Amino acid sequence: MSQIEVDKIIPQSGTTVQFGETGDTINVVGTLDGSGLTGLNASNISTGTLNDARLSANVTLLGASPTYSSLSPTTALPSTATDITVVGTGFTATTIFELVSTTGAIIVPNSITLNSATSVTLNVTATGGNYYVRIENDSGLATRSTNADLTISQAPSFSTAAGTLGSFDAGASINVAITASSDSAVDFSKTSGTFPGGLSLGSTQNTVYLAGTESGASATTTYNFTIRATDQEAQTADRAFSMTINVGMNESMRFL
Repeated sequence: MSQIEVDKIIPQSGTTVQFGETGDTINVVGTLDGSGLTGLNASNISTGTLNDARLSANVTLLGASPTYSSLSPTTALPSTATDITVVGTGFTATTIFELVSTTGAIIVPNSITLNSATSVTLNVTATGGNYYVRIENDSGLATRSTNADLTISQAPSFSTAAGTLGSFDAGASINVAITASSDSAVDFSKTSGTFPGGLSLGSTQNTVYLAGTESGASATTTYNFTIRATDQEAQTADRAFSMTINVGMNESMRFL
């Protein structure tokens, strides 16, 4: 391989020294001292990177921005301290976490527990509404959840007292109301137990009817079951009820 050793290269004219032709790739072996370079900016570099470039002392390298993935649970009761686990990346002991309401109000957690660089537990107390999660590192780099993933909502509560819904004769037409409320519409379902034969739970919201014509009882029986109220935020409340079906004697008593 041919070698040319020189101490200095001086342009023939002007101030430009050209190495190779357009389209050539020039490899520099060894250390290139750029202490005398001036006017170097992004427009002077068409491709590649300067991995070993020296930055001014006035330039501060920033770490990666934190990220947000999810939180759990997604609902909490109003004015009730609740632990919320937030998952993402880039969390440290000094990372700032805030809940930002869709109305603009900002809630600061009661406490923050760093589980790992990807998980924290926030203890929060907030009033009703929907909240974004905002995360900021010491560098000032920050992120916010795309959606208002946390909902502060009142859970359902029953107006109908637990226990017996009444006693009815076999074969009777039965129509009994069960009522619950929340800050959104409430649906009902049976989670355990058995209804008397011929009875079923309706599909209306907030007030539902256990109704039908009783059939199938051969002896006086008390039926026990649990009804669940579920609101639109998927919060639930369960209540246990019972209903008695009375069956009379098949034959009249005879007196001698």
